[in-house]
Amino acid sequence: MGNYYCLMTEVPVVAMEGGNSGISYAEFREQCDKELTASDKKLLAYSYLKTDCRNLVKLLRNADADLDLEGNYTKDQLVDLITQATDPEVTKVKDYPAFMVDFIRQSYLPNEDKTGYFADDAVMLAYYQYAMQCKNEMLAEWFSLNFNLTNILTALIARQNGWKVADYVLGENEISETIKTSKAKDFDLGRDYDFVAELIKIVDTDDPVEKEKRIDAFKWLWLDDKTFFDGFGVEAVFAYLCKLEMLNRWEMLDPEKGKETFTQIIENLRSEAKVPAEFVR
Repeated sequence: MGNYYCLMTEVPVVAMEGGNSGISYAEFREQCDKELTASDKKLLAYSYLKTDCRNLVKLLRNADADLDLEGNYTKDQLVDLITQATDPEVTKVKDYPAFMVDFIRQSYLPNEDKTGYFADDAVMLAYYQYAMQCKNEMLAEWFSLNFNLTNILTALIARQNGWKVADYVLGENEISETIKTSKAKDFDLGRDYDFVAELIKIVDTDDPVEKEKRIDAFKWLWLDDKTFFDGFGVEAVFAYLCKLEMLNRWEMLDPEKGKETFTQIIENLRSEAKVPAEFVR
């Protein structure tokens, strides 16, 4: 893994409360493509793969669908993947992650017309199960954090609406299994994870925009903690990319309110619960 002192000292400092960062996600990604080692580029590709999975489902539903441009694969490549994966004579599809092939063959094709089958959820489950096996410890923890956060927040929303929680929780790990069976307000997670109280408050937030921003602020502070002692390794590059993705998304959705709310949100979270290491394993 490389040390990217020049790259990280030349890019502008980003802050959630600061609005436009002065560099776009696409611009920073282009710099990474030029300066990172081949092995470190493969690590960042785990993040881009999330877009590929969403694009894959779009193409499976509609061959003429417009795709996002932030993935690893072009439209032609994803069409090639689908063509190979749906051909019964092709036993092994090369050049693509095996989980994407398995998703098409074992999940999407047998279930696409079934009521209650949600392809987007199915492919995201497959993606996170793959990404959580990343050989880089910090990145694996990041994907695990996002997976577990999604399950907890989804379960809280399901309970809030009177839905059966177990129907909306994905995967099989200690946290997901606890959520599926617990009747406690905090799903019996509060004793080990004091931040669950913060997640409950986030779900209770009436403003959906502020709710989403509080979730991003939570993740932002996690990235800060993980890269505090090393601001120049590939982990810091990855964290910066994740932060730009958040900022650019909010710039497009709501630039003015973003500046107004993030300062208070980030300060509140800094004084509240920390994410324990056990939560991301």
